[in-house]
Amino acid sequence: MKEFISVDKLAYYARRNEKKNLQFRIWLKTHVDEEDLDERCRRLHDEYFAQYDCSKCRNCCKSCHGYIPEEDFQKDADHLGISREEFIEKYIDIEKGGDEGNYDTKHMPCDFLNEDGACMLGENKPEACVKYPYTAEPGRLWALYSMIDNIAVCPVAYEIFEELKREYGFNRRRK
Repeated sequence: MKEFISVDKLAYYARRNEKKNLQFRIWLKTHVDEEDLDERCRRLHDEYFAQYDCSKCRNCCKSCHGYIPEEDFQKDADHLGISREEFIEKYIDIEKGGDEGNYDTKHMPCDFLNEDGACMLGENKPEACVKYPYTAEPGRLWALYSMIDNIAVCPVAYEIFEELKREYGFNRRRK
């Protein structure tokens, strides 16, 4: 069973490794095949998330706003037993405006995070939340900055990035 970095040490180690992570990003851009990187990320994502209980962490929910597509407002409101207007007034930051029809929640931690770590939206959880930290998504080579940002939030993303360094022999090359 994989041992994961603890959430309370995550931000410290992400900051400590920031220069090396940026160097690794540059190295990846010039030395690896995009499909190979995507396959490795997908494999590690599946392996590590099978062992990690996100409900005991929820650091992503605690340190990020929710990101709700406008097309989900009614479905989410129905799930919560309120009107669409109440849903928007209570939870959605309309003033900030929507990025391609997606809106941030008003508060951080996410408005939908229950004390037990569950999402109030249940099966209606937004796609952006379900896919976070996006390590199984294609095109990782072109999204390495966001991956570096995510390793400061998600212990699994952190471990995936560290394992990629090992698999590609990056730490050995840099000494």
